[in-house]
Amino acid sequence: MTGITSTGYHGVFPEERREGQPFVVDVVLEFPLETRTDDLRDTVNYAEVAADVESVVTGEPRNLIETVAGDIAERLLARGRVERVTVTVHKPQAPISQPFGDVSVTICRSK
Repeated sequence: MTGITSTGYHGVFPEERREGQPFVVDVVLEFPLETRTDDLRDTVNYAEVAADVESVVTGEPRNLIETVAGDIAERLLARGRVERVTVTVHKPQAPISQPFGDVSVTICRSK
């Protein structure tokens, strides 16, 4: 899933904690998949994954997007079928004075 966008209050500066900003999250899930059954119980519900991501981004403020990515990874690994997850957290309005295209961190975690 790419581009899951929510407002969060993460950052080290008081204005980031006070005003909030958009965060964009991409996740790649790896899990055993049975493709012959065509049954939702044999996969991961992506609506629930998106809700988990949104819950972390809109939840407890963190100083670092690395910590946000780690919290998301832990939450997604708790889903029974997921064996490995790659999480990228983008902070498109990071407080940097130079022009930039993106600020992001990517982490991989597995059971």
